[in-house]
Amino acid sequence: MTRLLLLGGGGREHALAWRLRQDDPALELIAAPGNPGIAELARCVPLTITDPAAVVALATAERVDAVLVGPEGPLAAGVVDALRAAGIPAFGPTAAAARIETSKRFAKDLMARAGVPTAGASMHTTSASAIAAARALGAPVVVKASGLAAGKGVVVAMSMDEAERAIHDIMDDRSLGDAGAEVLIEEYMTGEELSLFVITDGTHAMPLVAAQDHKRLLAGDLGPNTGGMGAYAPVALATPELIARIMREIVAPTLAALRAEGCPFTGLLYAGLMLTPTGPKVVEFNCRFGDPETQVVLPLVDGPFLETLVRVARGESLAGTAPLGVRPGAAVTTVVAAAGYPATARTGDLVQLPDLPPHTLYFHAGTRRGEDGLLRTAGGRVLAVTAVASRFADAQALSRDAAARVQFDGAQFRRDIGWREAARSAGTP
Repeated sequence: MTRLLLLGGGGREHALAWRLRQDDPALELIAAPGNPGIAELARCVPLTITDPAAVVALATAERVDAVLVGPEGPLAAGVVDALRAAGIPAFGPTAAAARIETSKRFAKDLMARAGVPTAGASMHTTSASAIAAARALGAPVVVKASGLAAGKGVVVAMSMDEAERAIHDIMDDRSLGDAGAEVLIEEYMTGEELSLFVITDGTHAMPLVAAQDHKRLLAGDLGPNTGGMGAYAPVALATPELIARIMREIVAPTLAALRAEGCPFTGLLYAGLMLTPTGPKVVEFNCRFGDPETQVVLPLVDGPFLETLVRVARGESLAGTAPLGVRPGAAVTTVVAAAGYPATARTGDLVQLPDLPPHTLYFHAGTRRGEDGLLRTAGGRVLAVTAVASRFADAQALSRDAAARVQFDGAQFRRDIGWREAARSAGTP
């Protein structure tokens, strides 16, 4: 019997816990810190998951077979390094390899050396320098905090006024804390975005089904950027030929460059891509499963997902391993967010969850259960409502309708998740 420790407490981790249980109903699963949804699938333990010594102590005491790290914080803190030093298998990259996400400068420099296609960019440590670079590029222009910003460190500025406000906000007012000590000014790329998850042992790589997420708060991709308001998979544009090209031109050289850097990447590499008129280019890399893409990818993964993660955690090679397949159908996730999100989310509102229709799942993200046993909001993105159906349009409607049935004061969600795919399905240009 396998015993795993899952680190994290968001919607991504709830989806991971759900899928691990699907693969092995007898799995002994411990989650730290978990959430009310994960608590229905695992034993939850309070823990500061960015404290490597505390994580090692818990994993040792529980005699787990492996540790699966969900969010980027513990990876940046060196939790995987500490676990491996203690002889405990861990799924995720070392802190050095995680710099592919935690430092935009590192990632850009690495891609330049490896010849990986990405947008042109410059790095700046003063707002004056950043503003000058933005003016040189002209609007639209992209402003990115170099450090970790919980998915909120990117501003696609459609005017110079917006770009300058973003630079002052990030660098001078430090709205993102130390993540904004350095910013990247990047050329604006046109096209559709694509999220591709790749499981890798550092050399061999196994892609999962591609997804597309929706960063903007409002329908029609309007409003401020968020951590993600929904996602869908598969994406019709992500043909086998395109995925093969991405693996050949982007993933393989990136992994080779990380090996050459002395920090081979093992775990889950998330390539955020722009499908430009001249081909796929990297928007950014993440060093872990994405949220909310995980909530649509995992229901469609066909094959021994749990076994594959454990093999990588143990340091075993994926050479000769059959790739994980894709189940037929489509999945759509609609995120239900709290009042005030993404600025200052209101917490403490009572959440009422109606019974789910068939083929629909609630993944808890920002929820907590009080001493009175009632469920309340506890973060910006409260729930992810995922629906799976044989047809994309049916999955879209199921997810949207189930999200509308979630009740708490100030609940907000988008009703158009997957609108590009819907247009393609309808033959609309």
